[in-house]
Amino acid sequence: MPARSKTEPARQAYRSVMRGVAWWGAVSAVAAPVLLIGGWTVAAGLQPRYDPVADTVSALAAIGATDRWVMSLVFVVVGACYIVTALALRPAKTSGRMVLIAGAIAGMLVAANPEHAGGFGSVPHFVFASLGFAGLTLWPVAAAKRGAAVPWGLRSAPAIAAVAVQFALLAWFGTELIVAGGQVGLAERVMGAAQAIWPLAVVLSCYLSVRAPVLAREVNQASNA
Repeated sequence: MPARSKTEPARQAYRSVMRGVAWWGAVSAVAAPVLLIGGWTVAAGLQPRYDPVADTVSALAAIGATDRWVMSLVFVVVGACYIVTALALRPAKTSGRMVLIAGAIAGMLVAANPEHAGGFGSVPHFVFASLGFAGLTLWPVAAAKRGAAVPWGLRSAPAIAAVAVQFALLAWFGTELIVAGGQVGLAERVMGAAQAIWPLAVVLSCYLSVRAPVLAREVNQASNA
C-alpha cells in the first residue's frame, strides 16, 4: 500500500497526458504529411511540364496549371488537419496551439490566393504563404512546457531544435527564391515535409515518451518500499 501511494502522482501525471490528446488528433497528425506529400506528387504528375526540384509547390495550384484544384484542395485539407491536431494537443501551451492554428489558416488562404500563370508573383499569395511558413516554423517553441511529466516533444530543448532545423530549411528556401536557384522546389518540399512531420512527432511523444519513466519510477519505489 505505501508503494502504491508514492507512485500515485506519477500515475496521475501519465494519465493526464494520455487524456490530453484525443484519438482524432493522432489521426489528423498522421494524415497531414501523408496528404501533403501524396498530394503534391499527384498534382505534379498531372502537369505536362513540371520539375519538382526547380518548381515550387504553389505552381501546382497556380492559375493556368493543369487540374490546379488538386493542389488547392490539398492546401485546404492539410491546413484543416493542422487545426484539428492543434485542438487535440491539449498538453501543449495554448499559445503554441494558437500559433499552429494561425499558420494553418494562412496556409489554407494560399489556396484562395493562387500565383498567376507562369509563376508571376501575387502579393496576397506571398503574404499568406509567409505567414503560414512562420506559424508552422515557430509554434513548437510557443507550445513548449517545463516539468518532469511533459512529453519530450513539448520540452524546450527538442522544441528549440525543431525550430532551428525548420528555420534553416526556411532560410534555404528563401535563398533559393531570392537568387532564383535551381532547387527552390526541393527546398520547399523538404521544409514542408519537416513542418508536417513535427506535429506528428509531438503527438506520438504524448503517447509514448512518458510511460517509460513512470514505469521505471514505480519499479524503483516498489523495490525500496
